[in-house]
Order: sequence, then structure tokens, then C-alpha cells
Amino acid sequence: MPNLEVKKQIVQEISQKMANSKSVILADYRGLKVGEETQLRRELRQAGVEYRVIKNTLATLAVRELGLAELEPHLKGPTAIAFGFDDPVSPAKLLTNFAKTNKKIKIKVGVVEGKIINLDEVKALAELPPREILLTQVAGALQSPIYSWVSLLQAPIRNLANVLDQIRQQKEGLT
Repeated sequence: MPNLEVKKQIVQEISQKMANSKSVILADYRGLKVGEETQLRRELRQAGVEYRVIKNTLATLAVRELGLAELEPHLKGPTAIAFGFDDPVSPAKLLTNFAKTNKKIKIKVGVVEGKIINLDEVKALAELPPREILLTQVAGALQSPIYSWVSLLQAPIRNLANVLDQIRQQKEGLT
């Protein structure tokens, strides 16, 4: 296969991965030692995040193909791309946490559901609780009004039961 065909195939693969990802994070990995990068790759892989180092020219062609030309200025210098297919928070959370302990990696920009987000937004995304906790919080918020309504409906019955119990106690005390 000619070199040009290989490059076209890589561009198409990057485009497909970016289009199918819930989130994509671009990072500068300059200065990372092999052991550090291996550790990062392992952590990302365990979370279901794909991490690739891609030539900027090929990545530029891919983002143009997707209509994300605003990413082009960030495709300078060494660039690694983390693709989050299942959870949009995982790539941001893992890269941000890794960057806290290893100052050599620098997050450049991200894309969530096709929207470009800056570094501050990536950090905010990383601070979100995991998906399971968010779902639990939503379920709790949805259940709260139901419990309040049931409690409100039970109040008159409870009050009647208390009144009847007090009447019973009074009659027992008089007889």
C-alpha cells in the first residue's frame, strides 16, 4: 500500500474515532519518560479510554474533515489524543489527575459531544462525579418529591389515628 494510502486510512480512522467518541482530550506529552507514559496508557486503557500519539498534519486533516477547524491551533508540538467512547468524563478526569502529579503533560483542549471546550472546561469536566454517582443523585432528586407527596397524603390519616388513640386513652382513664 503506498504511503499516501496509509496516511488517508489513518486520517479516516482518526475522524471516525473522534466522531464516535463522547469526549476527546488533546494533550502535550513532551518530556514524559517511557515509564510515565506507560503508566498513563495503562490507567487510560483500564478506564476504556484510547490514547494515541498522532502526527499533527494527519490530525489536522481529520479535524477539518469533521468540521472542527478550531482545533487546528492546538495541533502544534507533540500531541496525544485521548478518545473516550463510553464515558465523557473519564479522559478528562484521568489526564487531569495525571497532570497534577506529573507536570510534564499539559492538557491543551477537549471536545465533548462535538463541542470544543477549553482547558478550564476540561478541568471542570474532570471534577464531575462518576456517571454512577450522577445517576444516583438524579434518581434521588426524582424520588424526593414522590416521598414528600406520599408523606403529605399520609398526614391526615396519621393525625386521625393520633386523635383516636388519645380518645381511647382518655376513655380508659375515665372508666
